[in-house]
Amino acid sequence: MQNIQSYINDHKDRFLNELIELLKIPSVSADPAFKDHVIKTADVIKDSLLKAGCDHAEICETDGFPIVYGEKIFDENLPTVLVYGHYDVQPADPLELWDSPPYEPIIKKTDIHPEGAIFARGACDDKGQMYMHVKAMEFMTRTDQLPCNVKFMIEGEEEVGSVNLSKFVKNNQEKLKNDVILISDTGMIAQDVPSITTGLRGLSYVEVEVTGPNRDLHSGLYGGAVANPINILTKMIASLHDENNHITIPGFYDKVEDLSDEERAEMAKAPFSLEGYKNSIDIDAVYGEKGYSTNERNSIRPTLDVNGIWGGYIGEGAKTVIASKAYAKISMRLVPHQEWEEVTELFKSHFEKIAPAGVRVKVKPHHGGQGYVTPIDSLGYKAASKAYNDTFGKTPIPQRSGGSIPIVSLFEQELKSKTILMGFGLNSDAIHSPNEHFGVWNYFKGIETIPLFYKYFTELSK
Repeated sequence: MQNIQSYINDHKDRFLNELIELLKIPSVSADPAFKDHVIKTADVIKDSLLKAGCDHAEICETDGFPIVYGEKIFDENLPTVLVYGHYDVQPADPLELWDSPPYEPIIKKTDIHPEGAIFARGACDDKGQMYMHVKAMEFMTRTDQLPCNVKFMIEGEEEVGSVNLSKFVKNNQEKLKNDVILISDTGMIAQDVPSITTGLRGLSYVEVEVTGPNRDLHSGLYGGAVANPINILTKMIASLHDENNHITIPGFYDKVEDLSDEERAEMAKAPFSLEGYKNSIDIDAVYGEKGYSTNERNSIRPTLDVNGIWGGYIGEGAKTVIASKAYAKISMRLVPHQEWEEVTELFKSHFEKIAPAGVRVKVKPHHGGQGYVTPIDSLGYKAASKAYNDTFGKTPIPQRSGGSIPIVSLFEQELKSKTILMGFGLNSDAIHSPNEHFGVWNYFKGIETIPLFYKYFTELSK
């Protein structure tokens, strides 16, 4: 594609400044206190799509936060690419662990990003990666190099389970009709090792509540005589894994696919340094299910993790109390073929069953989604591979991800099209954590690579 690097160089300051302004808006979908900011972000995205060359863009209201839709259709005989992304972000808590305010973006050099990285909540997940597509669209339209039709669907509820997207997709199948879906909400192996995500894990997210006495009790007067909900909850949670870190919920593994030795051997070819992995997160040993490597544990195997646990007194000083209630939030990452609703019910039944006398247990499902595997022989994958090969000078490695994008399986079910996951983030970018960041080099590399996907997909579709 002609002049793409020179176009980026001519506009790189503007491209960075636009993203920085977008990152300043705290579009946290999980917290009602940020509602107005989420809605404001949708308006900004709509305006950005129109400026980038969409002939039409609109705010589509839902029962929750709006979906931004845009399109440029100039030849019905040409393929149509549907770009999906999200403009909502995770909560920034704990704020005290950020080196700089999460909604005051700054660019700092790091060992991995010597050219600088943008530090802000949403920098990588997903505002930065989503905005690469907007700027790629701008390049293609302003230089008259858009080779096919394009549609955008940018939602504001991905971080809370895309609760209203399913209804929108089912009710707008003609509007969203496409030949391939393109998403950048994943990562690649390293700056010099491009990869395309070919698999995603599913998700089941629940909250549990354990209730004991009808009020907080004096731990001296009642300690040892009544069930302590916090003690009970921690024992129940601990029992969910055995000595081999195998999940103990009956039926949990019934639909888990065991990959062949050949497939596992192919996965093992991806560059990976165990020492580098440990050093990057400051641990002295890895931990997980017996019989599997680190990369297998976080991609092809299901997991169960406590994401938060609380109860009783956690303020300054001491307060000798037996809490009336204890709580935990628990997520299970699932592999393809595991049905998330079924797994949620298996968890609920088991957790209630193992509760001892003296406490009451409540399990509240939050959200979930199915896993997904995309074939590497599809036109979309081949086009993406050629695009990466042009800009990186090497063929990308197919890689299964441990993360979840629950709507990908919904897209295939409702829209009958495959999804290509072209991520440009890195595992070290601290998504969902304090000090989230996205490399400036990665941002521009995405803008450079995405238009080539359009070029090659159109050519391969003829």
